[in-house]
This record gives sequence, structure tokens and C-alpha cells, in this order.
Amino acid sequence: MKRLGSFVLAAAFASLLAAAPARAQEKLEIFSWWAGDEGPALKALIDLYAKQNPSIEVINSTVTGGSGVNARAVLKTRMLGGDPPDSFQVHAGQELIGTYVAANRMEDLTSLFKSEGWTKQFPPGLISLLSAKGGIWSVPVNIHRSNVMWYVPENLKKWGVTPPKTWDEFLATCQTLKGKGVQNPLALGENWTGIHLWESVALGVLGPEGWSGLWKGTLKMDDPKAEKVWETFGKVLDCANPDASGLSWQQATDRMLKGDAAFNIMGDWAAGYMATTLKLTPGEGFAWAPSPGTGGTFMMLSDSFGLPKGAKHREAALKWLRLLGSKDGQDAFNPLKGSIAARLDSDLTKYNAYLQSAAKDWKSNKVVGSLAHGAVAPESFSSQFGTVMEIYLAGKSPKAAASAARAIADQVGLGK
Repeated sequence: MKRLGSFVLAAAFASLLAAAPARAQEKLEIFSWWAGDEGPALKALIDLYAKQNPSIEVINSTVTGGSGVNARAVLKTRMLGGDPPDSFQVHAGQELIGTYVAANRMEDLTSLFKSEGWTKQFPPGLISLLSAKGGIWSVPVNIHRSNVMWYVPENLKKWGVTPPKTWDEFLATCQTLKGKGVQNPLALGENWTGIHLWESVALGVLGPEGWSGLWKGTLKMDDPKAEKVWETFGKVLDCANPDASGLSWQQATDRMLKGDAAFNIMGDWAAGYMATTLKLTPGEGFAWAPSPGTGGTFMMLSDSFGLPKGAKHREAALKWLRLLGSKDGQDAFNPLKGSIAARLDSDLTKYNAYLQSAAKDWKSNKVVGSLAHGAVAPESFSSQFGTVMEIYLAGKSPKAAASAARAIADQVGLGK
């Protein structure tokens, strides 16, 4: 009878367990635009996170599109609709602060920075870029350089030219190359890469102080010096391929590698593509120099992740952010991405020759922020800069483009 009672109790307990709802597995949804050639770097982070947190299912919500153009549109819909991902990729600086921090939709991460010791591990200038309204708003996973000119050493040797150091030298070199059958010496891609090229031209023409002045409001967008940027930009465009709008940034880089063009001005994610995807050796299969006129200046951008208010899996997101800011996380990600670590204690033996060169320049060069990649201007300005570019391309009038840029700057209160 005693055995029968025990059996009945055991059966009843088993029945209760079967009837109870299974405990849902923890989840983490991360949102980014890293796919294709940039996918292996993200996978390295996800694999490391899964190893540290085996009970958490990672949902990788990726929206493809160069420089995050498509992803930002999808993200805006989700954020405004009250359905934020647990953490999302965003360019450090005004791209986040001027949009979602200003709208009170992000959590302040200052306490996380202090508990993890990041206020000492990240450079003060970078923390300043991440900060506003008394808070720190995202965790930087890397540092990219925007102002890089790529080329193939053997090709330049064959054509008898060297990497130009100024835009005047660049234009002269292009004429030499055209005389040798290279009809489009500069390889250019889809629309956003035109804005990327413009900011290198602007930095080369204005210098770091003038460039920074555009965003502080001390140099107006229609100043004669700013008009000069558009004049130079137009001459540079004459060296580029007319079918640029139909090419991805990778396809533009491919044209340079194949010898159909001599130069490609692109951020150093191109180094990740050439070294990781194409298996080329830095310094041999491809080489680099600062974009003309920008030697000694490092135009930076940083991919970072924040924590939206109302994230469904907040604790899992905090674990993700801790990984991103850690030495192990950054040194797993960046060698594959073609970027350098945001931390100051990175193990450079894990990085290739290009990245070691970039790390050296990061510590010694004058640092300025990128427009095309969200560092220096709020989205209210940068999202309309494409219209300025269209105005210029339609009429090739530097004055019209500069006036349009000034009107938008005044409208959004840039520099105030």
C-alpha cells in the first residue's frame, strides 16, 4: 500500500511537470547591417557570446546594404513602432545621439562603463564622442578609418606613377593614367560612396580645422572655402567611372584590384574584404595611403551598439555589450572586420600589417569624425545631404550645392 501511494504521488508529480509550460529559452536579438563579406567578423562575436552564454539563443537580424542605409530605415520603423531590437549597430556619435538619445529612447550606459573599467580603456576623445546629456550611450566595438586611398603596388609600378599626396597631384596623375589607357583611374561605387569620397576631398581641401569648423558652425557651408571643396570634388569625379551608381563598394574595389582603375577611396573595411574574403596580403596584393591632402589626419568612425529602452531581453543585451567592450571580444572581431580595436590594450600581434599601421596612426594623427558615417552631424542633416549631392550632380554648380548645404544646416541648427 505504501509502494502504491508512492507510485501515485510520483505519477501525479510527473503529470504536473508535463502539464507545466516549458521554460522559454533566453534570447537575444541583435540588429546590424553586417552581412556578406563582413559576416565572418560578426559570426566571431556571436560564436564567442554563445560559448559564454550557452543558454541564450542569438537572433541575428541583419539588414543588408552598404554603410547601413537600408538598416537605418528599418530600425527607425521598429523604434518608432515600440518594437526595438535588444541591441543594434549604430555609428558612434551624432547618428545615435542626435536621433534616439534626443528622443529619449536609449538607456544611459555610464554605470556599465564604470563597472567594466572602460572609462580608462577607451580614449577620452572617443568617450566624448559617445557622450551627451551627462550620459554615455553606446559601446564601441571598433575604429574604422574613412580617408584611405587603396591601390595595387604592381599596377602603379607598371604605369610609372606613385600614390599622389595632394588633390592637385591626384588630378595630374589621373591625366597621366588616361594617357596610358586607364580611362577611369578612380573606381567609385553606389551613391553613398560618393558622399564618402566627398568627405575625403573636403578634408583634403579644408584641413582638419576647417573640416571641424563645418560642424561647429565656425565655417559656414556656403563660405568660399566650402565652395572650393565642390569645385575640387567635380574635378575628381571626372576621373571616376560613369557607371558608379550601379556598383557596390566591393565591386568598385574589385575594379581597382583588376587594374581597370588605379585608385579606390574607401574606408578600411575594404582591407577586411581584400584580406579576409579575397585572401590578399596587405602590402603586396594591395597597399594604401591617406587620401590626398589628408596625411597626418585620421578621419574616424566607430561601429557601436546601444541598449534601447524597452528591450525585451535586457539582461542578455547587457551581456552582449560587455562582450563587445571586452579585450577578447574586440580582438576576435576586428582582425576579420578590417578595423582596429577601440580599446587601448589591444593585442596587435593578432592584426595584419595594414591594421597595425592604422593603429599607429590612430595614436599619433590628428583625429576628426566622418560625416558619411554618422560621427559629426545629426541625422537631420546627414539624411538630407544626399539631396545636396543630387543638386550638385544635376548642375555641377559649386555655389548651388554650397547654398543648399547652408540652407539645411540652418534649418537643423547645425553648430548651435
